[in-house]
Amino acid sequence: MRVFIAGSKGQLGAEFVRLFEGNGWEYAAADLDTLDIADGDAVLKAVMPYRPGLIINCAAYNLVDKAEAEPAAAAAVNAGGVRNLAFAARQLESKLLHFGTDYVFDGEKRVPYVETDAVNPLNEYGRSKLKGEEYALDCPGSLVLRLSWVYGRGTQNFMHKLLGWAEKPGPLRVADDEVSVPTRASDAVAAVMEALKAGLTGRWHLSGGEPCSRYDWARAALRAYGVEKEMVPAKMADFGLAARRPGYSAMSNAALCGQIGIKLPHWRDSMEKFIGENK
Repeated sequence: MRVFIAGSKGQLGAEFVRLFEGNGWEYAAADLDTLDIADGDAVLKAVMPYRPGLIINCAAYNLVDKAEAEPAAAAAVNAGGVRNLAFAARQLESKLLHFGTDYVFDGEKRVPYVETDAVNPLNEYGRSKLKGEEYALDCPGSLVLRLSWVYGRGTQNFMHKLLGWAEKPGPLRVADDEVSVPTRASDAVAAVMEALKAGLTGRWHLSGGEPCSRYDWARAALRAYGVEKEMVPAKMADFGLAARRPGYSAMSNAALCGQIGIKLPHWRDSMEKFIGENK
């Protein structure tokens, strides 16, 4: 089956590319430098001639704070772009795979969110992503997987930024009142492939196990890197961020794992393996 990957240079997209190349599978890939998914005509010109049986959307506007000042820009990609890809998928009778976010929740819950929980995004990024989910699910046979705190190879993730912050003088302040689940990109892609093999459709939660705070994640990561740094617990409000974030947005992967018969590694085990492979 031919596969078209949008957002191929991001953390998730790059993992799909590595997987497909390693297995000799046929695919086409595009990123923002060659395809703006917010441009409907451009999407059709890129996708239709290739005639993929599966369209994977890893493209997103993920500048959470900037989206507060640029809601239209966020919506153009996270909602309009998905609508464009869904339209192409319907024309080709192809399957659409799309990724959502834990930021569709407001954080009022204090146990992991499940797929049937009510959504109430607190920021423009979350609202644009929620609309994108709706467009994706309008496409027959589509699969939407919500992710949280994704990290992998590259520089646009918390793990990479953490090392840079640790080099600065003074104690490192990290929020201890923001709780979710770190998810390694390669773990997510492996689970996605199992979901696709099982013919899964609809909306599911895909995250890396037990919840933790941003502070606990940072402390565990620096320890695994062998970096000694004084750390101080802080509150999200201390940083004056433009976008409100849910204090608790951990999601349960129990439904997905039970449905396709897999078990995702605990976030700490996966993180330590990642660090060992990428030091």
